[in-house]
Amino acid sequence: MSAGLKGIRVAVIGGDDRELYLIPELQKHGAYIVGVGFEKAAPIPGMQMASLKEAVSQVDVLVFPMFGTDERGVIKAKYADSQIVLNKEILQAIPARVPLFIGWARSALKSAADMMGIRIVETANMNETAILNSIPSAEGAIQMAMENTNITIHNSESFVLGLGRCGWTIARMLYGIGAHVTGVARKGTDLARATEMGFQAVHFSDLEDEIGRAEIIFNTVPTLILDRVMLERVARDAAIIDLASIPGGVDYEYAQMLGIKALLAPGLPGIVAPKTAGKILAHVYPQLILRQLTTVKTSMET
Repeated sequence: MSAGLKGIRVAVIGGDDRELYLIPELQKHGAYIVGVGFEKAAPIPGMQMASLKEAVSQVDVLVFPMFGTDERGVIKAKYADSQIVLNKEILQAIPARVPLFIGWARSALKSAADMMGIRIVETANMNETAILNSIPSAEGAIQMAMENTNITIHNSESFVLGLGRCGWTIARMLYGIGAHVTGVARKGTDLARATEMGFQAVHFSDLEDEIGRAEIIFNTVPTLILDRVMLERVARDAAIIDLASIPGGVDYEYAQMLGIKALLAPGLPGIVAPKTAGKILAHVYPQLILRQLTTVKTSMET
């Protein structure tokens, strides 16, 4: 494997099982890894352990989890023996030359980083990661549907809300299993492509009239799509699998009141296929890291 990251010091901070597969892959690319929050994990040869405060002053790149942080700045860290927090003190300690990679950055983090001149690189919505991650996400969503319905996917009326990078993958897999797929989108090009692929195409403006025939609903839209009005039209024995980022696209309280099973399922790649998800990140990150370090170097020289 190419040693394109040789000599580059990368801090991998927190996360879940994905990082356990990501770290050795980055090492194969030549990176020197500083791990933060892996006290409870099996030892990884060649990885130096450090606190977050120590790591930010020792490395060239910071890699935070895809999940990012919660509203308090707490970093998801499955194998940490204590809480890890990305706070103002830590942000102030990050050198201007060190890019911060993270899946999703909350608005408060973006604002603080902008004020402090920290370069944040959000990776979750990049095509390089989102398209590849849609594969384990789709498999996990379909697995959840199988576990939470009393029907087969084959011959089911399955709706996919949002034909983006993840939505297309789910729709294609459902169709391959034999589901009657309805793709719901706003763009005419997406609706035309859905028809070409053998799906029933529905515009979001017509969803209220159509959703009553859905037996399984997969939502990928990160806004409140399934509100009270829409849920009133949903069959009570339907299942909703919501892949949108937290807080999701469903009025969960009202769904529960109606007796509709609705499940929020963000971060599926790290849950259902951490090895694949970690290797996806390892495939994408070296190029992103080299690109960002080149940009930083150029900006500092001009």
